[in-house]
Amino acid sequence: MSIDRVFTKDNLDSYLKELGKEFRKRNGTKMPAEIILVGGAAILANYGFREMTYDIDAVITASSAMKEAINAVGDKYQLPNRWLNADFKNTNSYSPKLRQYSKHYHTYSNVLHIRTVSAEYLLAMKLMSGRLYKKDLSDVVGILYEQEKAGQSLDYEKIDKALKELYGGWDGISDYLKKLLMTALSSENLAELFEQQMKEEDISRQILLHAEQKDTKAVTESSAEDIIRKALAKKNFNSGL
Repeated sequence: MSIDRVFTKDNLDSYLKELGKEFRKRNGTKMPAEIILVGGAAILANYGFREMTYDIDAVITASSAMKEAINAVGDKYQLPNRWLNADFKNTNSYSPKLRQYSKHYHTYSNVLHIRTVSAEYLLAMKLMSGRLYKKDLSDVVGILYEQEKAGQSLDYEKIDKALKELYGGWDGISDYLKKLLMTALSSENLAELFEQQMKEEDISRQILLHAEQKDTKAVTESSAEDIIRKALAKKNFNSGL
């Protein structure tokens, strides 16, 4: 995607508004649609620490007219194919209980209801995803930081409850992620920890880029974390990769 086609807080709302109009044209008002924003889109909708995301992950409940509406908005604004998609349902951070712990965000054209995930449940989803080379870990720290600034701090008990309600417990959460969470919960400077995590994610992406340059088939979703950890253990990463 070109740099002017990333999604920001401002254009996210604009595209969703257009989607509501296009869906109403094709579907009328008798059968409303519901979209639950997750991932980076949910971060953009609820917080200010993330500037952009490259696609919109969502749980979509709608008639077949929604696909046509999504394509129409994509064509109109030259957005990439599948700019809004439900692929998230095939990941390990999906839970059928998400709607129960989501909240209303906006309604467009009286027919498209947009919801987002509440704070501790969004954080639990980020922990479950936990990719070192994406924004998952900095999002965990960012959520904690903005909740703290808003006077609505999250504690271990709330996060533990969210993980149990969505996923049945902590299975699937690595020791590394648990340690990061505990460090963040006890940190007196979450802003500094956030910046540190952003730098570490950038290093992880550099490592994967270096691995791809050596062997285009080396990096897969399942191999990425192992490649990163081996490189970090050897300390063979720097800006000259």
